[in-house]
Amino acid sequence: MRINYKTTISTLGVGVILGVVASFLLMQSNPLDTSSVAGIEETVEKEPLYWVAPMDANYKRDKPGKSPMGMDLVPVYKDNLSEGVDEGAGTIRVSPDVINNLGVRTVSAQFKKLHNQIDTVGFITYDQDKLVHIHPRVDGWIEKLYVKTVGTHVKKNQPLYDIYSPQLVNAQEELLLALSRKNKRLVIAAENRLIALQLPLTAIAQLKKTGKVAQNITFYAPQNGVVENLNIREGFYVQPGATLMSIGDLSQVWLEAEVFERQAAQVQIGTQVTMRLDYLPGKEFTGKVGFIYPTLDAKTRTVKVRLRFANLAGDFKPNMFAQVAIHTSDATQALIIPQTALIRTGNQDRVVLALGGGSFKSIAVTVGRFDSQSVEILSGLSEGEEVVSSAQFLLDSESSKSSDFMRMNHDDLNLEMEMAGMQMLTKVSSASTTGTVNAVMIEHRMVNISRAAIEKWQRPAATMEFAVDDALSMGSFNAGEKIDFTFEVRDDVFMITQVSASLSNDEPQSSLHEGH
Repeated sequence: MRINYKTTISTLGVGVILGVVASFLLMQSNPLDTSSVAGIEETVEKEPLYWVAPMDANYKRDKPGKSPMGMDLVPVYKDNLSEGVDEGAGTIRVSPDVINNLGVRTVSAQFKKLHNQIDTVGFITYDQDKLVHIHPRVDGWIEKLYVKTVGTHVKKNQPLYDIYSPQLVNAQEELLLALSRKNKRLVIAAENRLIALQLPLTAIAQLKKTGKVAQNITFYAPQNGVVENLNIREGFYVQPGATLMSIGDLSQVWLEAEVFERQAAQVQIGTQVTMRLDYLPGKEFTGKVGFIYPTLDAKTRTVKVRLRFANLAGDFKPNMFAQVAIHTSDATQALIIPQTALIRTGNQDRVVLALGGGSFKSIAVTVGRFDSQSVEILSGLSEGEEVVSSAQFLLDSESSKSSDFMRMNHDDLNLEMEMAGMQMLTKVSSASTTGTVNAVMIEHRMVNISRAAIEKWQRPAATMEFAVDDALSMGSFNAGEKIDFTFEVRDDVFMITQVSASLSNDEPQSSLHEGH
């Protein structure tokens, strides 16, 4: 069979043309699936930006390798980073997904009135101004006792006890003798003696009226109240100075509470107080501080304060335990944050500052007064700054590994801090200083140096790792040697560009100088 090649070629050409046209029409009617494009873009975005050491985020490389500790470098992808501000050493970046999973919440530092409430305890006691002690001024024998138990309620002028005293008998006879002689001066002197011996005026009047000496004299209650203690019984022999009994007036009571030494300055006379008693659940009683004791208890390191409460209904009983809230609010405003946002350690108070865009950093703060929910910040924060109030311990644990807990002064430095807090965007990009070489990592072209302080950058002396520029020989670094060197910040890495032996290893390290 013979083949017509011209016909075949013509047919193929027409087929190609028709295929191209059909493909064009198909693309017009069914555009390219955008999910495929997104997949391609995602594949591109998934390329690692750089690799870091698992135990040191400052050690970064542009390709896989080993860390100075011999561990595999970890890739960092773009979607793992946030676009937040960097405040230098200790700044960490957390992806939005992690922030959401941790339940991170922030709150603004604001100027408000600090409602200080000192919660403490107290005890109900007698009003000492209305506590009367009964003492005899003569010696004698208790012939009859009208009040025989502690806690007995007595009323003013109620009989308490009868006493036989030879002194009182003699004093009565002297008055009768003066009356019989009608000597006015002697009468007055005898009456004054009986009054000084606390003979009731009714007994003196009865003596002058009847002219008969009373062998037993009755003494009466000087006020209303309850018998607080009773130290006598019928037949007792008593002498001057002995406490026979005490009578306390419970129409008004004292509440004595204690505040710690650090809280004492917040309490003033007239400060509002709320009191609650377990004896009367659900009830609150309000009062004011009436007196602040001038001395501090050396054992408990507390200052005692006193309040007065009316007790006409008799609800308050001496020695009752009371829960006391002293409200020490004042009109002055303070920069406050919730107590939940404050991290307290043995030697430092700090907060986790939310820098925005998923960046966080632990910084040191100075705290002042506390109330039930808030704490006053004296330094370290400014009004409007955001601090983490939930899950901050996890963030602080990561940030505090490398944080200097310091705030940067951007106006003075005119820089944006990157990673370890030293990358300069405008003015300062390099610096010269002195330091002592601690370790040399030849394979990684890195050295560990204890450098001097950076006065211009307000950075303290620190021990850190530096990379060595390829133009320098690693033989220039020897462990234990003091060197003068210049370094730059290149792609988040501290790169030493110049090095020379220090003029004198005995001289102290000089302060860091700014380079350009």
